[in-house]
Amino acid sequence: MSEQLNDEYFMKEAIKEAKKAELLEEVPIGAVLVYKGEIIARAHNLRESRQSAVAHAELLAIEQACKKVGTWRLENVTLYVTLEPCPMCSGAIILSRVKRVVYGTSDPKGGCAGTLMNLLQDQRFNHQSEITVGILQEECSQMLSNFFRSLRERKKLEKEK
Repeated sequence: MSEQLNDEYFMKEAIKEAKKAELLEEVPIGAVLVYKGEIIARAHNLRESRQSAVAHAELLAIEQACKKVGTWRLENVTLYVTLEPCPMCSGAIILSRVKRVVYGTSDPKGGCAGTLMNLLQDQRFNHQSEITVGILQEECSQMLSNFFRSLRERKKLEKEK
């Protein structure tokens, strides 16, 4: 299977995770970590459910993967995530030595894998990750747009009551 098809397959898995978050009224962001063609961890945002600023999909998946492989070093692992990682998640990606990051859509307000800045490839750190951008971009972007549109509509209706 070509890398492009592989990337699409695993991004669809990350999208499934994002949809789980959406069902919980969480921002629909999902992540999967892949090692040797196998998903070793999957997670979705749980910030609202857990009332935890650090319950981002990427962090939860990284923690799960470290437990599964028995080390904090994820050197030959690829992270698939529906939205460009924020500064916090980018830091965890660097510190856990994730080899490659594939994300669906850019985050103009917080993206640190090329949009606001590129922490993942900053040569001042002792690790850099390869980055692939825009896999299933339209689907990832639309899911977020729909979620926030619906959230604004719900809040508007609540104010009118």
